[in-house]
Amino acid sequence: MGDFEEYLRQGEPNKAEKAKVWKTAIGLQQVDGLKPSDYLIATAKQNIEGDISIEEVKIRIDSYYEQHPIKEAGNRTEEADKVSARIAEILGEQTFTFSPIEYLTIHRRLFQGIYSHAGSIRDYNISKPEWVLNGETVLYAGALNSKATLEYDFEQEKQFNYRGLNLQGIIEHIAHFISNLWQIHIFGEGNTRTTAIFLIKYLRKLGFKEVNNDLFAEHSWYFRNALVRANFEDLSKGVHKTDEYLIRFLSNLLLGTHYSLKNREMHILFHDTVKTKIDTVNDTVFNLIKQNSKITAAEISERLNISLSTAKRRIKELKEKGRIVRVGSDKTGHWKVCD
Repeated sequence: MGDFEEYLRQGEPNKAEKAKVWKTAIGLQQVDGLKPSDYLIATAKQNIEGDISIEEVKIRIDSYYEQHPIKEAGNRTEEADKVSARIAEILGEQTFTFSPIEYLTIHRRLFQGIYSHAGSIRDYNISKPEWVLNGETVLYAGALNSKATLEYDFEQEKQFNYRGLNLQGIIEHIAHFISNLWQIHIFGEGNTRTTAIFLIKYLRKLGFKEVNNDLFAEHSWYFRNALVRANFEDLSKGVHKTDEYLIRFLSNLLLGTHYSLKNREMHILFHDTVKTKIDTVNDTVFNLIKQNSKITAAEISERLNISLSTAKRRIKELKEKGRIVRVGSDKTGHWKVCD
């Protein structure tokens, strides 16, 4: 992914924008463990430099694999190269329609000639063992009702009114919508990459034009695992489905927060004593603020026998999670509890 950093550092708007798009396009291949070729990287750089158009990139990639067909079973480099180029093309377009047809069309454009079912609704039931679920699978929509479910989810989202929601509320709603959309798994393969591109385009439509797509480039596997955890539960083992991880991802994406995005923390068997200890301290700090809305970080530090920097860090985390809000200035204001 460092192949395009030179263009981002140079600061030339057109080149930097193209570099961001390519970085996202290539990074998204990681959701299926795919890695594009050096030839694709070199060709992408020519596009960033303005030497060739995105259409010429696609033609060159197609021609390359006609001349150098891959014969190794399981080698999906050709898929990674072609889909990366197609993602770059779609993200470079200023067009979008919020509809099931748009969703299906994105899949067709990404995987035409790669999957025989590109753009088609699957007509068979599926299951997929997941690492993050310790080998279990999400229960996806049945083939017989997947189309109706897709149309229902789109209609519900069309009718939803975002008026009156703060940014956190908006993010939570988008997380819920996109996790439901992904859970349908309307396609046999390529659902996550299609959903990610659709989400980026939809966020632009909603006005989030400066989306930090580096998150998709650098944490695409986290994005997929977050979707998995949002749609899996096993109450017999105390595992509940949760949008928490997807909300963290979207908060970093849209608000510039700095939530830690670690795949291992999403594993259903993960236990982190350090994380538990931090959560306990945060809860204690929260209770002190709840008791005294004008308490200072210095007073919290003294009460809990922790360093001032630790107290400030715990307060910052509570703010980022939306549990507390500062009203007024740091000197004369007070804390408002949101829980």
